[in-house]
Amino acid sequence: MARIDGITEQRREKLRKIRSLGIDPFPHRYHRSHTNKEAIAHFQRDDCAPQVSLAGRIMAFRTMGKATFIDVRDSSGKIQAYFRSNLLGDKYELLKEFDIGDIIGMSGEMFRTHSGEVTLKVNDFVILSKSLQPLPEKWHGLTDVEKRYRQRYLDLISSEEVNRIFTVRSRAIAAIRRFLNRRGFIEAETPVLHPAAGGALARPFTTHHHALDQNLYLRIATELYLKRLVIGGFDKVYEIGRIFRNEGISTKHNPEFTMLESYEAYADYNNVMSMTEELVSYVTKNVLRKTKVSYAGTTIDFTPPWHRVTLRDAVREQCKIDFLEHADYDSLRDAIQHYGLNVDESPSWGKLLDKLFSTYVEPHLIQPTFIMDYPVELSPLAKRNPDDERLVERFEAFAGGMEIANAFTELNDPIEQRERFQEQEKLRALLGDEEAERVDEDFLLALEYGMPPTGGLGVGIDRLVMLLTDQQSIREVILFPQLRTKQVG
Repeated sequence: MARIDGITEQRREKLRKIRSLGIDPFPHRYHRSHTNKEAIAHFQRDDCAPQVSLAGRIMAFRTMGKATFIDVRDSSGKIQAYFRSNLLGDKYELLKEFDIGDIIGMSGEMFRTHSGEVTLKVNDFVILSKSLQPLPEKWHGLTDVEKRYRQRYLDLISSEEVNRIFTVRSRAIAAIRRFLNRRGFIEAETPVLHPAAGGALARPFTTHHHALDQNLYLRIATELYLKRLVIGGFDKVYEIGRIFRNEGISTKHNPEFTMLESYEAYADYNNVMSMTEELVSYVTKNVLRKTKVSYAGTTIDFTPPWHRVTLRDAVREQCKIDFLEHADYDSLRDAIQHYGLNVDESPSWGKLLDKLFSTYVEPHLIQPTFIMDYPVELSPLAKRNPDDERLVERFEAFAGGMEIANAFTELNDPIEQRERFQEQEKLRALLGDEEAERVDEDFLLALEYGMPPTGGLGVGIDRLVMLLTDQQSIREVILFPQLRTKQVG
């Protein structure tokens, strides 16, 4: 329950005063003829003063004798409203019971003030919702950052920039759908609760279904169900949905996040690579009207084609280590130590290589770059590279020093897929690797009916939005990021 202090009590007293006047401070409805932005545009275009009805939240008061200017904001933006006692009569006195944060409806005519600002001259108004809590005046320091995330509604009320970020996010997702739909993809919805947590190397959240008396997992990927749809005859399919991984929290990681996954039959990772750079360029151009963005003080250009380099060459260039010449854990660890590199201990050779890459290569991948051809150990769902059986046809896309996409030529041999799953299970048993891939018997059965050659793609929506909005923390682009439970108020 919200804490009641002196300011809150004053607002409650005003609420009682409004009710004592026979006014409902929370009416059922209000007819709004225009948004603030529409009303201003209409007036500027036609240079006339139509009667309009507007509504929004009070953000500022300026009282000068018998006149009051109030800034009112709706989702389209702010408008200035002009209240005069000789126009409103006794009702003008009701403004004394209004506070910043209240939501009001207003009707009147548009005009320009002497300073040239388009303003609503109010001839009638009504309270639509009385705000009992004061709006924050400033945001500063760590405590307020926490409050912004916990009470995102206050962040949205107080900051037009935060509104812009989430508007960009919405438009980016809509643009992704348009791009894929125009290419003949069909959008699907697959289960969130899985009997086996598969499709990615990640630790799942576990829950229990009481009626079935069965443990289930929140999905860590949509991959295995979307592949079932390809097997069933959907040649081009995608899903944009929430993914859940029981892992750490950082500026680039949140336990739940949004992922696009797409699968195209008769395509390989080269086809998907071309589609990825076209997709991101299309989204950037549609949302921002340009293909260049400013991120962390650097201009990133998403115009195709993007740079392509193999994982082997990227690691050799930055770390002087050829991981294919160090094919076991001890050899790779010794090479890392020989070159004076500092990498955290990992449970397996693949994880050690991944740490080496993320520590010394990934931060340098600022311009859009495809890193290609990963070891089999890191990619249990990808098809082997015919030129080198130690590698698979996989790429990851990077920009701004972080991964934004992951793609494979999908493994469609059910016998080899079972062997890959079993190798991952051994890692779990021997090394306690909770992120190893699990065996999904139902998916293996589906593969035995035959899946065509397929190219698959996963794009992190949150990280893409970070790049589009110049945000260095994933929490800034997720409306309600995960936080430790705390009493609000």
